[in-house]
Amino acid sequence: MHLNEKNRTPKVLEDEGPSKSELKRQMTERQKLAEVLAALSSDALKTIPLDETIKNAVAETSRIKSFEAIRRHKQYLGKLMRALDDEELEAIQKRLDAIQGVSKAETAKLHFLESYRDRLIANDETFTKMIEQYPDMDIQNMRTLIRNARKEKEHNKPPKAYREIFRVLKEMGI
Repeated sequence: MHLNEKNRTPKVLEDEGPSKSELKRQMTERQKLAEVLAALSSDALKTIPLDETIKNAVAETSRIKSFEAIRRHKQYLGKLMRALDDEELEAIQKRLDAIQGVSKAETAKLHFLESYRDRLIANDETFTKMIEQYPDMDIQNMRTLIRNARKEKEHNKPPKAYREIFRVLKEMGI
């Protein structure tokens, strides 16, 4: 609001839209989104709802080697992303979150399996509890793998049984 010079009453200006700073922040956000898209694999990129011009430009990013050329290309991607409306950006962000969320969940599951395998090798109580939870598993095979993994670790041999335990745990769906 500005004050009217003659009578000192507030004068309401009509909404002029976002400020220059806000527009610049939006452009920076869209350029960062384009950079994240450029880092995706080609299979993941295919699932993102983008028009062909932007998909091709994003795919082209991996072929550019010069640092300065990459910087300019990212600015170009940001410019292309500015043409998208808010609904399109929301759809892109939603799909991107789904892709990244799946990979985070998968990573967490793999970390859990690794720690479970280490606990199995470290003490027999964990194996006893595992037998109670999964009575239909091949107990003798798992016992042999655990014993072999302990020997491999003790004699500094390649971790063949150690890896096999992980594969069996993953197949069991633990």
